[in-house]
Amino acid sequence: MAPINTAVIGFGLAGRVFHTPFISAVPGLHLEAIVQRHGDAASKAYPSVRILRSVEEALADPALQLIVVATPNETHYPLAKQALLAGKHVVVDKPFAATSAEAREIAGIAQQRKLVLAPFHNRRWDGDFLTLRKVIAGGQLGRLITFESHFDRFRPLPREATWKESANEANGMLFDLGPHLVDQTLVLFGAPEAITATVRRDRDTTDIEDAFDITLHYPRLLAHCRAAMLAAKPAPRFLLHGTHGSFRKYGVDPQEPALVAGATVPPVGDKRSWLPEPSSEWGTTAIAPNLADPGILVRTQVPTENGDYRLYYANVRDAINGIAPLVVTPDDGYRVIRILELARESSRERRTLPVTF
Repeated sequence: MAPINTAVIGFGLAGRVFHTPFISAVPGLHLEAIVQRHGDAASKAYPSVRILRSVEEALADPALQLIVVATPNETHYPLAKQALLAGKHVVVDKPFAATSAEAREIAGIAQQRKLVLAPFHNRRWDGDFLTLRKVIAGGQLGRLITFESHFDRFRPLPREATWKESANEANGMLFDLGPHLVDQTLVLFGAPEAITATVRRDRDTTDIEDAFDITLHYPRLLAHCRAAMLAAKPAPRFLLHGTHGSFRKYGVDPQEPALVAGATVPPVGDKRSWLPEPSSEWGTTAIAPNLADPGILVRTQVPTENGDYRLYYANVRDAINGIAPLVVTPDDGYRVIRILELARESSRERRTLPVTF
C-alpha cells in the first residue's frame, strides 16, 4: 500500500517528542509536513520534511491524508473539526476535547465521513502499564481490591511563558495527565458505577488546577487516579492490592525522558530493542502462598515489558488502510472527557456522583 502522507500540526513538546519520531519510525506512514508557524526547530530536526506556516496550507493539500493535532489543549477540538471537514484522517493529542459535547461532535463527523479519528492515548503502550495488565491477567493477586495510579511532579512554582500554566478549562493537571490515568483505568476495569473526586489548586500561586484525586467505584473494587505538583518524593506509579497479595511499581516509562534527552527511535523491524527498562526499575509482587499464614510473603521482581509508542501509530496506519480495527476509538476519547467533567462536578459539589455516558 502507498505510504500515508502525514502532517503534524505543532512542534512543541508533543509534536517533537511524542509524534514526529514515532511517525517516522513506522513503515507505511510518511512524515510529509510539519506545521510550525514560527522558528526553524522543525526544519533543523527534519531537513527533508516540508515546513508549512499555516494549518490552512496543510488542510488544502490533497497529498496529505493524516493530520496530527499536537497544539495547545484549547485548540484540539476546532483543529480536529477543521481537519475532518477537510476530509482528513486525524490523530488528536490529549485531551481529546475540552468538553464531552465537543468530543461527541467530532466523533459524529468522523463517523459520518468514514474517517479515522484517534485520541492519542499512547500510554496504553507504556511498559509499566503493559506489565500491570500481565500481572492482572496472571491472577496471582487474587480478587483485586484497590488500584492506585499516580503521576507525581515537584514543581512548587509555576513555569513562566507556557500556555500550560495559563487559566483555561482545557489546561491544568486534570486535562494534562488525567486523560492518561483515566484511560488506563477504563482499559483495565471498564466503565465505573460512580466517581468521587477532588480537583484542587495546591500551590501557593497558580492559575491552573494543579492536583487531583479521582476515585472510580466498581463492584468490590476502588480505583484511585492521582496527580500532584507538590510531590517531592513520588508515590508508586502503580499500586495494586488483591486478596492474595500486591504489586508495586515505581518510576515512569522511559520513552519520554529518553526522547527529551535526544534518543532516536529505530524503525519498526529494526533488530535493536527499543528502550528495555533496567532491572533496577522493575516492579515487585508480594504474594502469600498460604492465606492462613499471611506473615510469609514471597517477593518477586517482575520484568517490565517493553513499552512502544510505535505500535499506536502502526494501528492508526492499519485502521486507515482498513486492515485492522482502531484500538483507541473516538468513544474512548469521549468517555475519558466525560469522566474528567464528572470529576470537576464531584469536587465542586463535594459528593459522589453516578457515572453515565
